[in-house]
Amino acid sequence: MKMLHSKGLTFKYEDYEPSVKTENVLDGLDISIEKGEFVAILGHNGSGKSTLARHMNALLSPTDGTLWVNGMDTKNAENTWEIRQTVGMVFQNPDNQMVAAIVEEDVAFGLENLGVPPQEIRERVNATLKSVGMSEYAAAAPHQLSGGQKQRVAIAGVLAMQPSCIVLDEPSAMLDPCGRREVMETITRLNRESGITIILITHFMEEAARANRIIVMDSGKIVMDAPPREVFSHVEKMHELGLGVPQVTALAFALRKRGMAFTETPLSVSEFIRALPPITTIASAAPPERPRREAQPIIELRGVSHIYNAHSVFEKAALSDVNLQISKGEMVAIIGHTGSGKSTLIQHFNGLLAPTAGTVLLDGENISDKAKLKKARQRVGLVFQYPEHQLFEVTVYKDVAFGPGNMGLSQEEVDKNTRAALEIVGLSEDVYDKSPFEISGGQKRRAAIAGVLAMRPDILVLDEPAAGLDPRGKQEIFAQIKKMHEQTGITVILISHSMDDAAELAERVIVMNKGRIVRQGTPEEIFTQGEFLQEIGLDTPQISRLMSRLNAENPEVPARVFTVEAAVGVLGG
Repeated sequence: MKMLHSKGLTFKYEDYEPSVKTENVLDGLDISIEKGEFVAILGHNGSGKSTLARHMNALLSPTDGTLWVNGMDTKNAENTWEIRQTVGMVFQNPDNQMVAAIVEEDVAFGLENLGVPPQEIRERVNATLKSVGMSEYAAAAPHQLSGGQKQRVAIAGVLAMQPSCIVLDEPSAMLDPCGRREVMETITRLNRESGITIILITHFMEEAARANRIIVMDSGKIVMDAPPREVFSHVEKMHELGLGVPQVTALAFALRKRGMAFTETPLSVSEFIRALPPITTIASAAPPERPRREAQPIIELRGVSHIYNAHSVFEKAALSDVNLQISKGEMVAIIGHTGSGKSTLIQHFNGLLAPTAGTVLLDGENISDKAKLKKARQRVGLVFQYPEHQLFEVTVYKDVAFGPGNMGLSQEEVDKNTRAALEIVGLSEDVYDKSPFEISGGQKRRAAIAGVLAMRPDILVLDEPAAGLDPRGKQEIFAQIKKMHEQTGITVILISHSMDDAAELAERVIVMNKGRIVRQGTPEEIFTQGEFLQEIGLDTPQISRLMSRLNAENPEVPARVFTVEAAVGVLGG
């Protein structure tokens, strides 16, 4: 029985909002999704995924063609209420779904509107908060939660209403690895045990691999529709579409090119090991050379603690006795579970937050002094999550030029800094005069980073710079960060929930847990501690998990390998 199907579904934003001029965002889609299916939808940024999702519970209405939900035409306004009871939506940005002052009240909001009895409301709220790992925050205020914690509450609010179908639009983009696992286990269990139809939009290929079926979109059209193994077997096609495949799938594909005969396309570590033919030659894996750094740190924290809302009922210790040194020119990744204190920590680097106790030094000088604080904010550039939300000017060029223009520089210097910053992030002159709101998601992210770089900081701090980007957009951003680091020698501090990104980019990894630094070292040292990382809500790259398993079976296989390229070198001879 069909949960959802469409015929010739077409949509133009200019018909919905005349001021927005676009081509067809959805272009004649014919889709059929059965009740009880688990479908993942993949596509590059701008491919039409989110627009399609908003049609599924009648937030948008087709320009042409028809979409039926459980037999109800979404264009018929009389069906809207029932369609929205049938299809629950979880959006990428949880702030768009928060309505109450207390977490448990937010989760209960939808149930109260449905007239669910009070005792059942209490039971459902408790059960769904537990399922997303947020029980201890039931009485907390949503505005005090981190982005990832808010997302779990938003998911719980939809799950509590027990819809027949749940559409999740990048629900785990802001979550730590443990949070992602919990969310995926929750929706998988709902699908298998309760028969709820799941439609998951994601940029995480390992998440998509758990679905029964994958729909791939490109420029408003469906270009692939098949089970995960078949879709991910087209590795080169997925890369052409700006997408990726699971790391183990990419590794098997690369090893096939070297003559290894795999019995199937693996989607998981266990499948890779099962399909791996006998290895005849195992190469050693020499750790990459790390540059020597100056002994004198550029940033130093001594005994830094920070308490939010001190001496109130909402008091919360976010940092506890943190001691940290970062050298000039380092590329450092800071990882930790949601709420571990990462974002609070980086806001001390340029004095956006002042420590409750302890000292922050920049080149050995205490930045708490007002005269030093202004200089610190020029030298330490912060790029927050979703930095495109900081864009506001009429053109890309003017937006990037805004910062240096307020530093008392001459027009010639402003122009020089602006053009240099735009060049470093890979934005060509053909976008300079465009509105920052008309360019792609990846270009917006680069423009926002350029706006900070144009002020010539000595230190660039990036808080989840690739969140919400498709694999190609993420690759482009990180390639530009690497290039910028190599060309300018700038100190780069990266916060990431992606262990793959931290392993590939950083020369040192700092691990936080409950407001403290609990580990720090090279990626090789950190990502071989898989059991410890899982205990604190993190994970290791999929390749690390694979190589650890292979090492356990054959000690000649080196365990300290965490990228596809390195694994190809080891297993491919």
